[in-house]
Formats: sequence, structure tokens, C-alpha cells
Amino acid sequence: MRLSRPVRLPPPAVLGLAYLGFILAGAGLLKLPMAATGPVTAMEALFTSTSAVTVTGLVLLQTGQDFTLFGQIVIAVLIQLGGLGLVAFAALVMEALGIAIGPGGNAVLREDLNQTSMVGLARMVKMVFGVALAAEAAGAVLLTVVFVPDLGWGPGLWAAVFHSVSAFNNAGFALWPDSLSRWAGHPVIALGVPAMFLLGGLGFVVLDDIARRRAFRKLSLHSKLMLAGTLILSAWGIVTFAALEWSNPGTLGPLSGWGKVAASVFQGLTPRTAGFNTVEIGATHDSTTLMLILLMMIGGGSASTAGGVKVTTAIVLVLATIAYFRRRSSLHAFGRSLGMEEVMKVMALTTVSVALVMLGIFLCSLSHDGAFLDLAFEVASAFGTVGLSRGATGELDTLGRCVIMAMMFFGRIGPLSLGFFLATKTRPRVAYPAGQVYLG
Repeated sequence: MRLSRPVRLPPPAVLGLAYLGFILAGAGLLKLPMAATGPVTAMEALFTSTSAVTVTGLVLLQTGQDFTLFGQIVIAVLIQLGGLGLVAFAALVMEALGIAIGPGGNAVLREDLNQTSMVGLARMVKMVFGVALAAEAAGAVLLTVVFVPDLGWGPGLWAAVFHSVSAFNNAGFALWPDSLSRWAGHPVIALGVPAMFLLGGLGFVVLDDIARRRAFRKLSLHSKLMLAGTLILSAWGIVTFAALEWSNPGTLGPLSGWGKVAASVFQGLTPRTAGFNTVEIGATHDSTTLMLILLMMIGGGSASTAGGVKVTTAIVLVLATIAYFRRRSSLHAFGRSLGMEEVMKVMALTTVSVALVMLGIFLCSLSHDGAFLDLAFEVASAFGTVGLSRGATGELDTLGRCVIMAMMFFGRIGPLSLGFFLATKTRPRVAYPAGQVYLG
């Protein structure tokens, strides 16, 4: 009797199954009576766990009111696991126990950290955890200045730790229904929290590059593009939000001069992809909402805690467009060139992302006959693993909530990972002659 061959799944599939397993485990823990202050349905537990593992922040229940301390700790652990990578955690534990990761594990780890080479993965994992723990510890200490005076030592310390973990991992989970709105003008909230989620959203590759080379001119092309893109998008988001919402009575209007500036800085940075808010997102103008959707779709950096199609993807699209109109066959940036392989990857990533978001909006429109812009915002927020909401998520039926969960899941594991999972490698049997297609 011949034994069947074991099924070998590609690394993206293994990574996706790992995330799915932790989502189900988290849902089971959140369904326990000790995790909630009242009855929690299976859908609510699964939705919360999915949002936490995918570091999104969209919720059906209020984290601080509907979950006990145990439930909040479970959510914080799920955020940490999802933000830093489940496989990176496993690799660190295996290394501590002296167990060799092996080529198969390295391949999955490479996929989780979005690396193209196996070289230096162990050092990358150590750096990821070193930076994360240091940043979260510093953030927690900083946030005690805000929360302890208002909440007391016990609740204040826990709030500082929880929001530091949530901020660095770009999760957007908060313990209050209005997120951080009550501290909109506080300098620590306005500047400290964005600093944490920007640090987490830059990408560990960039942070490692900066730590080793310590000069902009010595950085890799990826790091230069990421830093330049982050600066441009941050400035654009802050200035545009302030200009569009300065007199809006539902958002910046009632705030003082400093409060408007602080809230504009916070809200201009948070769409990529933190999910916290210090003003009412549902009250923003339609023009502001469209800008936020674009920022949520772009997201942060590769190998980071952020989601979206990534800043470098957007930059390569712009560079490719410029190169086409200038009749150039290659892309140039900072004295370096990019080949067609990078362009094709960017095109594939963008196409899959747009197709998934459009499908998500269509299915949600079947689920809920609400304002189209609100539905588009929720789907973009889910796919970009942002967590900002205009209130439509809670009004969706079972189909709509399943769609949002799927968007969060696919947005976290990456559209290209999904494409690799579905693709079958085949060698062309016939070489076809070149043809011409007329475009435009």
C-alpha cells in the first residue's frame, strides 16, 4: 500500500492558517464568561478577535465597557501577536529553546516579515522584538502622565500599557467609546501617540537600516523612499485635514486654536493605519472622508505593524507613471533604478487590492442599505487594517460583518500572499508571437 504524499503548503498559506488559528483561539477566549461583563455572541467574539489579530480596531462591542480586565488582556495579547507576527513569535521561542527553525520555517518567517532573502532573518526577529518592547515600554511610561492623574494608579497604569501596545502595533483599540477624544488637546496624546504608531508603521527594515547606517545618504533605496513618502503623506494629511475641517462644528470647530492644530496633526497621521481618533469621524465632510480613504488604502511600510498597499507601492506607481510620460524604460529614484519586476509586483498588488475593496463594498451594499460613502469608508478601513469608523460596521447584518472580517484578514496577510496561495506554478508549453493592444 502506497502512502500518499504529504501536502506541502506554500509559506503564504501557512502564514494565513496561523493567523486564522489564533483568531479562532482568541474568539474562544473572548467567549468565556470571565472575559466579558455580559453575554457575548459568537459573532461578536469572532469579530473582536479578528480585529485584534489583524490589528485593525473595528469593534462591535466597547472594549473598556463590555470586556473585563481578563478580556482586555486577551485583546492586548492578540494585538501583540498580530502586530509583530505570529511566526516571528514562534521563531523567537524556538531559538530560545535551541530548536533549529529549518528552511521551511525560514520561508514562512520570510513571508511574515516581507523579506526577499533568508539572510539575517534571525537578527531581524531580535531587532523587531527589541524595538517593539522598548517603544511600548517608553510609550506606557509617557501615557501614565495622561491617564494616572485622571483615572488613578491602577486603571491609569493599565490604560497606559494597553494604549501603548495598541498604538505601536497600529491597532486603534481604545478603552473608551470616543477613543482618545477627551484628550484631544493634550500634547502627549497629540504628539506622543502618533509618534508611536508612526514608529511601528515605518517598518522594521527601515528602523534596522537607520540603526546600522545612521545617515540618510547611506540608507537603502527602500528606506529613502519610505522616509520621503511618509514625510510627504504626513504633511499632506495634516494640512488637508486642517484646511477642510477647521470650521466644521462637528469636528475641529469647537476646539481652541491649539486644539485644532493638535487634532489636525493626530487625524492627519492616524489613517495610516492607527485607527485612533480625537474628533468624531462620522461628522467629517465628504471631501475629508475621501482623503482619509486614500490614506487608509496606502497605509504604512513593508514589514511593519501597519496595513494598506504600503507607501513604497504608491511611490513606485507614481514613478512608473512619470517614467511612462517621459518615455523612459526604467524608473529612477535617489540615484538608483527599479526594474520591471518591482513594477509588475506593484501592479499586481494594487489590482488585487482594488478588486478586493470593490467586491467588499458591493457585498456590504447588499447587506446594508446605508450611505455609500460610509460603506466604502468601513471597507477601506478594514482592508487597510485601520479601525476608523463612521458607524456603519455596527449596523451591518451577518453577511456584512463577515465581509468586514474577510477584508481585515486579507488586508493583514497581504493581497500578494492571497495571490500566491491561489496561483499554480506552470511552465508555458508554447511560446506565442508578440501582439499589440491599443490602449487609451
